Amino acid sequence: MEHVLLLKTHFGFDQFRPLQEEIIGCVMSQRDALVLMPTGGGKSLCFQLPALKMPGVTLVISPLIALMKDQVDALKANGIPAEFINSTLTRAEIDKIQAEVRKGKIKILYAAPERLVLPEFQMFLKTINVSLIAIDEAHCISEWGHDFRPDYRNLIMLRNVFPEVPAMALTATATKKVREDIIHQLSLENAQIFISSFNRPNLSYTVLPQKDSYDQLINIFREHRNEAAIIYCFSRKDTEQLAADLRQEGLKALPYHAGLESEERRTNQEKFIRDEAQIIVATIAFGMGIDKPDVRLVIHYHLPKSIEGYYQETGRAGRDGLPSQCVLFYSYADKIKQQYFIRQMENEAERKNADRKLDQMVEYCEMATCRRYYLLTYFGEDYQQEQCDGCDVCLSPKEEFDAIIISQKIMSAIIRTGQRFGINYIIDVLVGAKNKKIFERDHHELSVYGIVDDFSKEDLRRIISQLVSRKLIVKSGDDYPILELTPRGNDFLKQREKIRLPKLQAITRLSQQSEAVEADCDRELFETLRVLRKKIADEQVVPPYVIFSDLTLRQMAFYLPQSEENFSRISGVGEAKLKQYGKIFTEVIQTYARKNNLIEKNIPVKRTARPHRANRLGPTYRVTQQMVLKKMSIEEMASLRGVSAWTIMSHIEKLVSAGEQIDIDYLRPAVEQFEAIKAAFQKSGGTALFPVREMLGEQFSYAELKIARLFIKS
Repeated sequence: MEHVLLLKTHFGFDQFRPLQEEIIGCVMSQRDALVLMPTGGGKSLCFQLPALKMPGVTLVISPLIALMKDQVDALKANGIPAEFINSTLTRAEIDKIQAEVRKGKIKILYAAPERLVLPEFQMFLKTINVSLIAIDEAHCISEWGHDFRPDYRNLIMLRNVFPEVPAMALTATATKKVREDIIHQLSLENAQIFISSFNRPNLSYTVLPQKDSYDQLINIFREHRNEAAIIYCFSRKDTEQLAADLRQEGLKALPYHAGLESEERRTNQEKFIRDEAQIIVATIAFGMGIDKPDVRLVIHYHLPKSIEGYYQETGRAGRDGLPSQCVLFYSYADKIKQQYFIRQMENEAERKNADRKLDQMVEYCEMATCRRYYLLTYFGEDYQQEQCDGCDVCLSPKEEFDAIIISQKIMSAIIRTGQRFGINYIIDVLVGAKNKKIFERDHHELSVYGIVDDFSKEDLRRIISQLVSRKLIVKSGDDYPILELTPRGNDFLKQREKIRLPKLQAITRLSQQSEAVEADCDRELFETLRVLRKKIADEQVVPPYVIFSDLTLRQMAFYLPQSEENFSRISGVGEAKLKQYGKIFTEVIQTYARKNNLIEKNIPVKRTARPHRANRLGPTYRVTQQMVLKKMSIEEMASLRGVSAWTIMSHIEKLVSAGEQIDIDYLRPAVEQFEAIKAAFQKSGGTALFPVREMLGEQFSYAELKIARLFIKS
């Protein structure tokens, strides 16, 4: 109960997120902890709240120097004494902070890992009372991770100097192998391990072809006007050029990479986090210290190097819990470009590891099954949902085509060339390329040479990836993987089995893949509050989100709190912020409410922390629920809401599974249609839609099959 009180008083929240309270209890009982929690999951609170209860100082090791000031500013705004020591400070500033720490005036001190090797800093540490050591971005200690930093190996010194002090290692991206390495490197063998779900349900994932990527990018920003975005590019030159091109389009875009002068990089970051620039264009390789909660778009303009890196970078979107988009432009040419640099690596183990990670990234891009499932299973999470309703594959079921002939041609080419060549060679044989090695091996004499003229090389690459995912073909070997048929693939070829694959050109517009956030709040008031927040932030020289998050402003614009008591009930309003900003914001809300004849809504009082409800339904589902109560048709609801019939059906399915009392009987298909669909489901032996659609053809839409399935289940 005391923890809940601190949570509301200092951070303004009424309840903990999953695992936070258990992690806090662990370190408060003087135990080590390894915390795996996705970006935006609330890792920082796990050491920030215990710091308030512990007698000494909490030492936080973080590699993100650019981020330290923002985190310290946010803590100070919540009434928590915190400071950082890094290379941006003068000697006099460091001396002053160290003196305050010695006097017990600072509760949380941030430092970069490279500072630990400095003798004077080591001497300073021995003179203070350290109660907790928190190691952020702990995956940086492992050479098996995606962001290995040698300076992190110095952290074992802290364990030696403070053997009795509990240590907490935190990361948002770590496979099992990396977790084991973190434990070994930091001597955390007796640590309690906490693994939160890696699922970020508010993020949607989309992969688009890189063809006409710039035009697609401009269209995306037309759909998402004034929304904060991060774009990742392959090289420094790419970031500079793209940022300049976007400025020509009238967009506020700035570059951010390691090659910029530190002052320019700092200025660009400041403009972004203070809403003076809409877009930051950054290199994939450069780790950005951006702790901005309202990033609505993360766009990978070029292929990331690994799933870990991609997941961490997409994790910078929607940290405030509001729906946000993750878009990746994919071209196989990007893999070739990255492989060139991988081949330059002298260490064979590092080279093979980088190659393997890149192959996994390509597999993610070329797959035709749920992208969220792939990401979560990569990190060892058991994700059992049939569809996530949050990636392009699940939101836009692809049309399928009869792939028997092309599959037979591909597999025959693999067999006739001896099952000892890679994907590029097989494709060259199939399209009849004038490849010197093909002629040297007399493979131009084979019946499969030049046999494909109705698919491009890119199409063939995608089809082969689908055949690999169907376990008809397998890739073997590390440096140069070759294609071979599996026993199942041999049977498929001999028995001339049927196969249908997704149409390769079936790509929908981004706006159709994920509906916009429901504007339940008063948009005009929200914008007024944003202007007020920006004015206060500029006066205090802090980012706007340090004052209040977008989510907090939306609640204000929905509930219209006009008294101190009601204002304090808004999520994100703690005692310090109530005292500092309560009167200013309530006066603006009062004026707006009087002008527009609005009254404040009742804000539920949350007296105790409640268990997390994974299936809590948001406002967008409630809007659909109200339409169902009015007995609207699927088409009417979709038209009024500006979304697809598939999305509406997904809402209804979620409402039913959540136990909501809604009468959907009026949506039941006609008897004859229902019986046909029911028979197809029974014949398929499951509940998946694709086999049923294949049986019934195009006489029924996916949305119609989805609604019928509800009545079959009941």
